[in-house]
Amino acid sequence: MAQTTRTGPLHGIKIIELAGIGPSPYTSMMLADAGAQVIRLERAAPGAPERAAEATRSHWDLLNRSRPSVGIDLKHPEAVELVLSLVEQADGLIEGFRPGVAERLGLGPDDCRARNRRLVYGRMTGWGQEGPMAQMAGHDINYIAVGGALWSLGRKGSPPVPPLNLVGDFGGGGLLLAFGMVSALLEASRSGEGQVIDAAMVDGAASLMTMIHSFHEFGMWNDERGSNLLDTGAPFYEVYETADGKFFALGGLESKFYAELLEGLGLADDPAFVAREQNDKSLWPGMKERFAAVIATKTRDEWTAVFDGTDACAVPVLSPWEAHLHPHNKERATFVEVDGRVQPAPAPRFSRTPSSISKPPSHPGADTVSGLVEWGVDGGTVAKLRETGALS
Repeated sequence: MAQTTRTGPLHGIKIIELAGIGPSPYTSMMLADAGAQVIRLERAAPGAPERAAEATRSHWDLLNRSRPSVGIDLKHPEAVELVLSLVEQADGLIEGFRPGVAERLGLGPDDCRARNRRLVYGRMTGWGQEGPMAQMAGHDINYIAVGGALWSLGRKGSPPVPPLNLVGDFGGGGLLLAFGMVSALLEASRSGEGQVIDAAMVDGAASLMTMIHSFHEFGMWNDERGSNLLDTGAPFYEVYETADGKFFALGGLESKFYAELLEGLGLADDPAFVAREQNDKSLWPGMKERFAAVIATKTRDEWTAVFDGTDACAVPVLSPWEAHLHPHNKERATFVEVDGRVQPAPAPRFSRTPSSISKPPSHPGADTVSGLVEWGVDGGTVAKLRETGALS
């Protein structure tokens, strides 16, 4: 597998990841891409690293890139002691268990910070560490529903539409935990004291809705889904089908951009639009029908050519699998290919200490020996722990 030198603004920071799914791996991926030395500790089947297919091909889960995978049984007392010994040299730890699980394993914040007072301990959950729902199961759709984000997502007359798992897991979860970790690491570098980060997806989803709360307070947002400025209510902030069955996205909110949009659509002199107020909601249904009819006359690529280089805020809707082919994304290297897999590049970008994908994702337990040796664990110790079953 291809491997590059670890680079980025977090170079020198050491993070332990107690493996979970979804948001906590995303946080760990971001930190690792940014140069942190992250070690992923996860359950792995005995002998998994030795399978030939796994030795020659990276794992499919791109969220696990840029860090080694160590196979470990956290229910084994010697494994717990190993983790605590790693904690002594770590700057941070990330876990995504239900509240109380890490404590029962002997790896809770008190256990870990007794070994290292500077440790930043990041906790990723759906409902948070306390509250009447803290012990309940849930998924992205549940957290964004209770956080107030799901309600507004959808068209008029239709139920709310889940936005994949972007708002809870990754926006309100993984990104918020990454922000919390970096903030606390910065503070710890000044105070010498770590702290616990309680990152809950329900909190993060609510936080992402702050601007919509402002609009509502100011009377700019009503409760009827699909009738507001940003929720497909406005004809100039909408997605339309093109002649070839593909889609085109319009975002001409400001008057000057709206004027360019009308020009490109050939509607600048249309009596239905001349001298009419762009934000008169009573006109929106008719305007939307007209926009739809016009856009249906050309293919997606034809409209792309019409609006290329303009400020009309009109662009093609690309699938995730074709986005890497767009000229803008190609020039910026927004997507990269690592070990034969096209994937989003690290973001954001740093001018002096650029991030990088230091290694493809490993199969669970594929780096048990090398990952621990890199953290200073003696090879003989690793071998003995594998014999006891503490490591895979």
